[in-house]
Amino acid sequence: MESAEIRSRWLRFFESDNRQGLTHTVVPSASLIADDPNLLLVNAGMVPFKPYFLGEITPPYKRATSVQKCVRTLDIDEVGKTTRHASFFQMCGNFSFGDYFKEGAIALAWELLTRPINDGGYGFPEDRLWVTVYLDDDEAADIWHTKMGVPKERIQRRDMEDNFWSMGVPGPCGPCSEIYYDRGPAYGAEGGPIADENRYMEVWNLVFMQNERGVGSGKNDYPILGELPAKSIDTGLGLERMAALLQGVENIYEIDTTMQILTKASELTGVKYGSSEKSDVSLRIIADHARTSAMLIGDGVTPGNEGRGYVLRRMMRRTIRNMRLLGSMDPIMSELTVAAIGAMGPQYPELVSDSKRILSVSVSEEESFLQTLKSGTQIFDVASAALKKSKSAVLPGEDAFKLHDTYGFPFDLTLEMAREEGLEVDEDGFRRLMKEQKDRAKADSKAKKSGHTDLSVYRQVADKNGKSEFIGYSHLTSEAKVTAVLVDGNLVGSAGAEEEVEIVLDRTPFYAEGGGQLADGGTITLANGAVVEIDDVQTPVPGVFVHRGRVLSGSLESGSQGQAAIDVERRDAISRAHTATHMVHKAFRELLGETATQAGSENSPGRFRFDFPATGAVPASVLNDVESRVNTLLLDNLEVSAEVMSQDAAKKLGAMALFGEKYGDQVRVVSVGDWARELCGGTHVTRSGQLGVVKLLSESSIGAGVRRVEALVGVDAYRFLAREHILLNSLTDIIKGARVEELPERINGLINSMKEIEKELSVLRSAQALSQVGEIAKGAKVVNGTTVITALLGDGISGDDLRKIALELRSKAANSVVALISVNDSKPVLVVAASDAARAGGVKAGALVKIGSTVLGGGGGGKDDFAQGGGTDAAKSVDALAAISHALVG
Repeated sequence: MESAEIRSRWLRFFESDNRQGLTHTVVPSASLIADDPNLLLVNAGMVPFKPYFLGEITPPYKRATSVQKCVRTLDIDEVGKTTRHASFFQMCGNFSFGDYFKEGAIALAWELLTRPINDGGYGFPEDRLWVTVYLDDDEAADIWHTKMGVPKERIQRRDMEDNFWSMGVPGPCGPCSEIYYDRGPAYGAEGGPIADENRYMEVWNLVFMQNERGVGSGKNDYPILGELPAKSIDTGLGLERMAALLQGVENIYEIDTTMQILTKASELTGVKYGSSEKSDVSLRIIADHARTSAMLIGDGVTPGNEGRGYVLRRMMRRTIRNMRLLGSMDPIMSELTVAAIGAMGPQYPELVSDSKRILSVSVSEEESFLQTLKSGTQIFDVASAALKKSKSAVLPGEDAFKLHDTYGFPFDLTLEMAREEGLEVDEDGFRRLMKEQKDRAKADSKAKKSGHTDLSVYRQVADKNGKSEFIGYSHLTSEAKVTAVLVDGNLVGSAGAEEEVEIVLDRTPFYAEGGGQLADGGTITLANGAVVEIDDVQTPVPGVFVHRGRVLSGSLESGSQGQAAIDVERRDAISRAHTATHMVHKAFRELLGETATQAGSENSPGRFRFDFPATGAVPASVLNDVESRVNTLLLDNLEVSAEVMSQDAAKKLGAMALFGEKYGDQVRVVSVGDWARELCGGTHVTRSGQLGVVKLLSESSIGAGVRRVEALVGVDAYRFLAREHILLNSLTDIIKGARVEELPERINGLINSMKEIEKELSVLRSAQALSQVGEIAKGAKVVNGTTVITALLGDGISGDDLRKIALELRSKAANSVVALISVNDSKPVLVVAASDAARAGGVKAGALVKIGSTVLGGGGGGKDDFAQGGGTDAAKSVDALAAISHALVG
């Protein structure tokens, strides 16, 4: 039975085909990108239903079934080494939320497993199925024996370690009942699952959520607080393991789907599966990782250096390297990805429809990694040989760090290669160097923000005066006390007019730069009349707001009282930009999917930029839709609010946390109506209508897999649109009789007309030059028996026409060489033609073109009879022809 059929039977059975009368809602597999800040990837079938079990959300159905895509990476290093571990798997599940309980779950499982294949079941013989129950779960044991007819000797009891389940946190938990299949004496000892789990293979786990657990660690070190008011069911059957049993193969790597990819890897490398354990391990790694990579890319993950992006990158790189270990030196990700899509497409048609993008990501990542792999492997091999020669078995941390830092070689790959060579790696040394590098980077960043002032000075201020109180969310001005004054990084008692200073206040309305938002500007006016203009605010150490600026007048004295007032116009413009960023972020996620997550931003007065991961340019139609969506919501004048709450409360609201950001136990949630919610510490408008208008200016690449959108908001956007309107009106005046909507077509027509005219001029120039062939030939010189013609022709003759002229001139003499130059768009084009007789004498047109093109500041090449080149320095054209003549003389 093929995997796709196993999946279909499961869903069909629970939806309507079971004889228990328990219909289920079929829930499509959720994306592998977990909608849970605690998970990088979905790693269990029940993850999408977790909020229902925890009581956070009321389930929209009482009974559900799904086949969920899952990825586990904790034991990635074991993948391939055994036939049990796999990074990608599918978990078939049926779920009851306060509806049927033990008897229903057991009856459903037994029916599907034992119903004949020709009747829609999986066809397992009843006498080869064993079950386990929790130690004191007499209810489940009784149902298995009296209702299902399982003999008592095939019902075994196990303790909390094996047959009790919880989510690892306080909440629902309960006993399990597991169903095992006896594969026969060839696979191990008799005695049931408690005797040999290799012979007795687990096929289905039924979890009876009937208890509530308390706080504790480990699998069984927590108290059971009592029973749940509404009992639920969560079951899981591994599709790949079921496929291995129903297809009569030894393990999950030999089932129909995985084997397709493994066979393709075998074809590409010429290595037969089963020929040796070492090559089998590599083939299994390739088959598993290629499939997982295709599934991850299909769900929108792109290769990167952090989080789920790094999981994908690591798997792809392990795939590529293991193919090379098996002898395949050519690019292979394209063919392996096609095989993976072919294997999984029948179950997930979206892989087929999205195959172009999936292939593009795969090929791009492979291209970038191959050079890294080549250079890194060579360096590792040299280091490994040196270690073995010196009788050492440990690769120094410095060498591993150099491979990573200088050559971009992944540390996990260094570890893997070292193990293969019987070596260890000084991991502590490597991690120490990595930490030092990160600390230096952070220190450098802090230095830029703190004017290279010793941070201990700011800590001294904090220790003495405490932290600054930020009141800028609710106040634009504030009475404040100057707690410290710094000049050139040193604490001083006072500062005079025109001095550049840093000021620390006990309380401040000034927002310090952070979270992508630029700092407030404004003034601090002291009681003695001194005025300081503030143009930047930073927090070099937590809680210390450092106001940077210049004393405009009077004497600034530490300890003075004064009034701090922000530049309201600047604050409002920045706040508009920040709210607009949230809205654009949400709109992109709606249109491009959950992968379009903010990867960086900057909110400045009237302008903002927004970075997000994407494999290619965003279509203009999507940009237009984002802009339209946001501006439509501005008209709705949605309320923009901020509320401080616990992280758990924020998650329940659906607030989005940006990956890589650090948040405390209490977080600030900024909401734009009920539409967009993010964890954010920045300043915002109070209603969306205050943004006025949002205009996207550009979309571009800023690095591999990362795009940047730049935009204007408010008055700045209006001014931009006004300038565009004036420009359009000017164009309609220039192009008489054209309406605005006709301008693109009219301008395009004019450009095409100009191109046609340029072509006609080029033809005329070429014809004129051809008519002068006889005159040009008169300038020929005989060098060592060869007729040599060199000429600088008029401007604007194309390379093709130069070729025609050169060949015509070459035909004038049996033994001849022709070199011609014409300047096109200020760039010289050079052609060289050599006759058969000249080539017989050792002349090569390609070599002569290289000589001339070098003089012209460029390059070129071609065959021995004809070659073309050029450069950037038209003034050297005569010198280039002279160099060619000189080469022929020599």
